[in-house]
Parts: sequence; C-alpha cells; structure tokens
Amino acid sequence: MSDAFPVTVFHNPACGTSRNVVAMVEAAGYQPEVVEYLQAGWTPDQLGALFAEAGITPREALREKEAVAAERGLLDPAASDAAILAAMVEHPVLVNRPLVRTPKGAAMCRPSEKVFDLLERTPDRFVKEDGEVV
Repeated sequence: MSDAFPVTVFHNPACGTSRNVVAMVEAAGYQPEVVEYLQAGWTPDQLGALFAEAGITPREALREKEAVAAERGLLDPAASDAAILAAMVEHPVLVNRPLVRTPKGAAMCRPSEKVFDLLERTPDRFVKEDGEVV
C-alpha cells in the first residue's frame, strides 16, 4: 500500500516535531522512507528542488536558532538565498525540519499536523509525544 503512495520524511531524530511527524505517517498506515539528513547531507540541487516543491525559500527554511546561522551572517536580511543554501549544504543542521515529500507535494511540517495535508489517509486519532491529541 505505501509503495503506491511513497512518503519521504527528511528527519532529525533529536527533534520532537520530526519524531511526531514520522509517528503520524506510520499511524496513518504508511512505511515512510526516513532520511536522517544530518548524516546523509544535502546537495544544492536536491535541497533547492525540495524547497521549490514546498514553495519555500532557503531563508524560510533556515533554522535560525543554530549558532552557525549567526556566525555565518545568515540572520542578516542582506544574506542571499544562495548563501543560505550553500551554508545549509555545508551545515545540514541549518535546515529546519521536518520536510516531507509525497505525491501530493512537499512541505515543512511545522506544526506536525501539516503532514496530514500530504497524505491520502490519516489516523482517526493521534497523540503527540507531549500528550496533545490531534
């Protein structure tokens, strides 16, 4: 069933939102391809295509909390999308997560419930790690 509707989650297992998204996809009956991008890394073309598909810019996907974002001057409004994308390829932790791709499109799934827009079916009920019911 899941082969007919592939779900790819670009995942950071240290992130609660990302863990919730993987669990939501599984609760909906899918076997997602989970890409731990901190280990796998990114290519500029791959990341650029994913952002384009999701309709977001590198700046919108930038994880501003990471110290390297400030160190590289990426928080400066003058920092270009090209500079941000190059930094993300060099430092994958700069990409906010989780990003999800399905045949319905791609999205930054923050909040985690956004993943349901990308699926053909959803669980009747889901309880997040923090106890919130969705």
